[in-house]
Amino acid sequence: MIVQTTQLRDPATTAVDPDEALSTRLRDLALVEIDALTAGLPSIDAQTLIAAFADDVADALREAKARIAALRQALAGPDPLNVVDLQPRQRASDAGQAGVDRVRLRLTGQAEAGRALARLAELASGLVSKLFEADRRR
Repeated sequence: MIVQTTQLRDPATTAVDPDEALSTRLRDLALVEIDALTAGLPSIDAQTLIAAFADDVADALREAKARIAALRQALAGPDPLNVVDLQPRQRASDAGQAGVDRVRLRLTGQAEAGRALARLAELASGLVSKLFEADRRR
C-alpha cells in the first residue's frame, strides 16, 4: 500500500499573519464574561481580578490601536491607479511597462493592509464594551 500526500500550497511560500497573536488575544479577551470570571470570589479578590482584566483589555486595545495606525499608513500615499490618467503612449512606453509591477505590488499591499485593518478593527470593536464594563465594576 502506498500513501501519497500532496499540498495545495508550497509551505515555504505560506505567509505568516503578522497580526495573528494580536487577533487571538483580542478574540480571547472578548470571550471573557466578567460575572463568570469573578463568580464565587470575595469582593476584594473580584475587584483585583476585574482591575487586572481591565488593564489587560486596555493594553490589548492600545496594541490594536498602534497596529491599526500603522496599517492606515500603508494605505496612505498616492493612488496607484493614477496610471489610468496617463496618456496611452506613456503607459505603452518601456518606462510605463516597468510601472506595472510597481502598481500591482502597491495595490496588493493596500488590499492586504485593508483586510488586516478591517479584521483588527472588528475584533477591537467587540472588546471596547468589555473595557467599559470592567471600568464600571472597578
